[in-house]
Amino acid sequence: MSVLHTILWFLIAIGVLVVIHEFGHYLAARLAGVKVLRFSVGFGKPLLSRRIGRDQTEWTVCALPLGGYVKMLDEREGAVAADERHRAFNRASVWRRIGIVLAGPVANFVLAVVLYWALFLHGLPALRPIIGEPPANTPAALAGLSAGDEIERVNGTAIQSFQDLRLTLLRSGVAGERVELTLKNGRTTQLEMGSLQTDNLDQDPLRPLGIARFDPVIPAVVGQVVAQGAAARSGLQIGDSILTVNAAPLASWQDWVRLVRASPERALKIEVERDGRRVTLVVTPDAVEEAGERIGKIGAAPRVDETLLAGLMTEVRYGPVEGLVQGAKKTWDMSVFTLEMLGRMVLGQVSWKNLSGPLTIADYAGQSAALGWISFIGFLALVSVSLGVLNLLPIPVLDGGHLVYYIYEVITGRAVSERVMEYGLRIGMAVLLLLMSLALYNDLQRLITG
Repeated sequence: MSVLHTILWFLIAIGVLVVIHEFGHYLAARLAGVKVLRFSVGFGKPLLSRRIGRDQTEWTVCALPLGGYVKMLDEREGAVAADERHRAFNRASVWRRIGIVLAGPVANFVLAVVLYWALFLHGLPALRPIIGEPPANTPAALAGLSAGDEIERVNGTAIQSFQDLRLTLLRSGVAGERVELTLKNGRTTQLEMGSLQTDNLDQDPLRPLGIARFDPVIPAVVGQVVAQGAAARSGLQIGDSILTVNAAPLASWQDWVRLVRASPERALKIEVERDGRRVTLVVTPDAVEEAGERIGKIGAAPRVDETLLAGLMTEVRYGPVEGLVQGAKKTWDMSVFTLEMLGRMVLGQVSWKNLSGPLTIADYAGQSAALGWISFIGFLALVSVSLGVLNLLPIPVLDGGHLVYYIYEVITGRAVSERVMEYGLRIGMAVLLLLMSLALYNDLQRLITG
């Protein structure tokens, strides 16, 4: 995946989310009778600019695309003609100001609901919640789970896919709860969640619990060879069936992957069957860094029988009304989960390493787009939820900070003083800069460690 591909889809994602967020503010301002002077996508020097409408609102696209803003007529920011003072933001009632500020995050939540609704209407392909064999002495093994068990409910909540299972267990595990699992065969069991890993939720935090997706045994037959990779250099070809490695019989592709990963830059003597004859080759896996670990890779993929995977897949689909309900529920669940994670970061229960910045978001945008439109729409919905939640945080620079000021005004009957707002702005900028620096640091760490 090229850097240009990643940048392009990142800009598309950010552009959609920013336009929707700011359009929420714009529409609410117009409905409240407040004049909008500028609608800007991005910051800095304008690249495109045009004035539209009765109010000659300036619509601009600026050079730095990481955000946007809606500038409204306001006496605190400049002189306002006497005949337009009634349309100034500062003259609007406190409830109208609250509505204008809330409209941005609400627009992001509405976008997420619509996107999830569209996915549910179309049908969302997903892995069934079937688990693989838990390693000995893990909580899953101690709970009596085994390969092929399908989880139907967690604490009474219906589970439709492995993604649902992962998210539900993650929420329960971070909270330190013991969960009750109901299997498809009707059996119930208790799972202790104390072993959950929260240092890096981008990895697989459920693996220490012994919970991993079920992988059917895949024959060790080569289905794809990457040009210039170690497999190609060794002479391995599509259709080769790997029989032995260093004279030891090989049972499956999974076993082959484990041997390759454990052998960076170590020669492996293999015997393959090719067109009815046996051929001996030597493969030396390339060494790569992955999550801080040095592993081997050869640049090859297996030949997979589609019927083998068909039984592991499901499709999550709803009708128009139920799909809208489920889209709203999904948006609510993801919003609550995001708030829970932020709260537990503040309390030190979840590592700040999980905070992601623009580089990680750009990477995910490119990866999701490469997987297809369904994956990209799901990514867009998730980031839209995150943007909505982030903007509601009570930090003065953000929408949530302004809401705090206006709620104070509702309760006390008087507006927050200019001096308090000035200090709030400084504190908010400092907090936001700190969070952005930490997120960028995490992004760079992920790039360095793979």
